[in-house]
Amino acid sequence: MPGLASYMEQYDHEHSSVWNKVLHGIGIPMIFAGLLLLILTKWIWGGLFFLGGWVFLFLGHRIEGNHPAFFQGPIYLLVGPIWVAKEIWMFLTGAHPAAASDGSQSKRI
Repeated sequence: MPGLASYMEQYDHEHSSVWNKVLHGIGIPMIFAGLLLLILTKWIWGGLFFLGGWVFLFLGHRIEGNHPAFFQGPIYLLVGPIWVAKEIWMFLTGAHPAAASDGSQSKRI
């Protein structure tokens, strides 16, 4: 079974558009807030937040031109929130992801 790093890399690959990242950064927290509201308080607000969050996610994928990652497996329903938290943390701290190796580097002896 692949590890979290593998899932995160795949998720990151499928979410490269800035607009898709922004819409996920809004939509995923809305979905969680909607679930909490559905459980704890008003059903109407919970439902609106929950459905609104999904609209943002599908709009982001429409813009990017691909399907949501959870179509590949339900594990991505857990990877998505972790990915959004990572993206928000990187934005707030000014951290930049390490450059991906393309495998073309030769070994030096």
